[in-house]
Amino acid sequence: MTTAPDDPIIGRVLEGRYRVIERVGEGGMATVYRGLDLRLDRPIAIKIMRAHLFHDEAFRQRFLREARTAASITHPHVVGVYDQGEDAGHMFLVMEYVHGTTLRHVLHEQGALSAGQSLDILRRVLQALSAAHRAGLVHRDVKPENVLLGDGGVVKVADFGLARAATSHTVTGTSGVLLGTVAYLSPEQIERGQADARSDVYAAGLLLVEMLTGEKAFSGDTAIHVAYQHVHGGVPLPSTRDTRVPTELDDLVATATARDPDDRPKDAGAFLELVEWTRSRLSPDALGGSTPLVATPAAVARSAPAGVAATSDSVASTTAYAPTAAAHTTAYSPIPASPATESTASELPVRRPRRRWRALLIALVVVAAMVAWFFLLGPGAQRTIPDVTNRPQAQALASISAADLSPAIDEVYSETVPAGQVVDTDPAAGAQARRGSTVVVHLSRGPERYAVPTLAGQTLANAQGLLAGTNLAQGKVTYAFDEKVAKDAIISTNPKAGASVKPGTPVALVISKGREPITVTDYTGKAAKGATAALTKAGLKVDATAREFSATVAEGSVIRQSPSSGTLYKGDTVTFVVSKGPELITVPLVVGLQEGRATKELEDAGFQVDIDRILGGFFGTVRSQSIDGGRSAPKGSVITLTIV
Repeated sequence: MTTAPDDPIIGRVLEGRYRVIERVGEGGMATVYRGLDLRLDRPIAIKIMRAHLFHDEAFRQRFLREARTAASITHPHVVGVYDQGEDAGHMFLVMEYVHGTTLRHVLHEQGALSAGQSLDILRRVLQALSAAHRAGLVHRDVKPENVLLGDGGVVKVADFGLARAATSHTVTGTSGVLLGTVAYLSPEQIERGQADARSDVYAAGLLLVEMLTGEKAFSGDTAIHVAYQHVHGGVPLPSTRDTRVPTELDDLVATATARDPDDRPKDAGAFLELVEWTRSRLSPDALGGSTPLVATPAAVARSAPAGVAATSDSVASTTAYAPTAAAHTTAYSPIPASPATESTASELPVRRPRRRWRALLIALVVVAAMVAWFFLLGPGAQRTIPDVTNRPQAQALASISAADLSPAIDEVYSETVPAGQVVDTDPAAGAQARRGSTVVVHLSRGPERYAVPTLAGQTLANAQGLLAGTNLAQGKVTYAFDEKVAKDAIISTNPKAGASVKPGTPVALVISKGREPITVTDYTGKAAKGATAALTKAGLKVDATAREFSATVAEGSVIRQSPSSGTLYKGDTVTFVVSKGPELITVPLVVGLQEGRATKELEDAGFQVDIDRILGGFFGTVRSQSIDGGRSAPKGSVITLTIV
């Protein structure tokens, strides 16, 4: 059991119906649980999208696409999807629970399989892929991990999460990230980012190589190295690695893995016919018998809980693949011919040729009638594809069904056709198709739009990752000072977060340079009013409330400044001490006083004294003073005394 004791999902009942029992596997996008459908009392697999992706619209759409894609294919060898829903912030899929293991686990534990075992598994895989191809879908991720081997020889193909309509070839996102596992990607997927049914055929050919040899066709230290081999190196033939492999299977592999898609079978159905034809020509010895596939005791001991969920995220189980011998022997037993003996021929009547011609004529009439029925009334009858463009889904499906054709839905984006209406069909309207043929209806999902993610506060690297995940592009990057947003963090975007835009829309980013530095200028001796205006304009605050008398600095000018130099930032404060001008003092009246007393009174009052003696100042009496007593004068002023 892989269930964590603190997993809050365990024991919950989703939508009042699906009980979560235990965790059986994890992937990058979702976690898979074994569960129970309480309404139908049957075991199920529950694939729950990871919580951090629940609000990511791109991942939500991919998750829903997986559900719709897988549910559109009904086949015994395709893992079934039962339901999809949301419950308390959890988006989930309800799928068929396959009790068994994966082909990857069997190959890891047992190595190469026999030719007969390999072809038996490949037949069932191709039958599943053929059903998808007939529905107009391409799997795009065929690999041993997605081949589930259940009890009783059951083979099922899982994980159609990367599937796309066969007419929608592109398999890369706008970020250029290649979808699918590189070890099984076709050259056209790697070189041009395009896939169709022939790409699945290529991957199936690589699957056959791995089953016959126990090794991947290509391996390397890096994904780039592996991709290079797909494009520039031919797929190694199985017999070059194991001489026991019949050369007929070399031809099968070479045909399926031709570098040019045009040289491969057109789809899985065509490849299946080639496989059936090749197998019918192999002897029992060449096939290697019908030995069932069985997990080794060591494999059982190391394996995960019994059961494989219907997803590539799942893990292998204790039950290995074990096809029955009967199924193996009866599926390909040729019907022996029964040629007539000479004795039988000699006993025929003389008129036998006439009877033979009569019988032949009757047979020809019957065949002609059957052919006529086939092409006029039967499956071969031609039907005209009705024009259902711009019609609602229900009406379109009804019209196609009324024409004895089988409609299949493929949702596409459209800038011109409203959501829920038909864009076009494949084959196109007016074309001829056999009765019962599949007509792919391209149903509009409306314009393809993506919400601009919230990038404010993110680094540039994180923003690039988020944009790639939403099919948007990085636009122009500019830098600006910001007092609140930390350096190297995104301030804003254009378009704004939450805006709905077309895929590939460039999103311009404004990145913070941090707080804007301001160089402090010394305004000592300058007018405080002008200095305050200059600093305020620069984004600084000024405190000029302090005032002092100054005999040297004019009134209204700066006596002192703090700080007087260095670097500050917007909002920081510069303090000024502003001059009140010189201090004014009342001049004492000293006329008539003796020189010494007059000098002392003036100096005590804060003035300086200069003496001017007349005739030598014989009497030492103050006759006059340069600033009259009782008037105000700046402190420190010089007062001249005339002494007689």
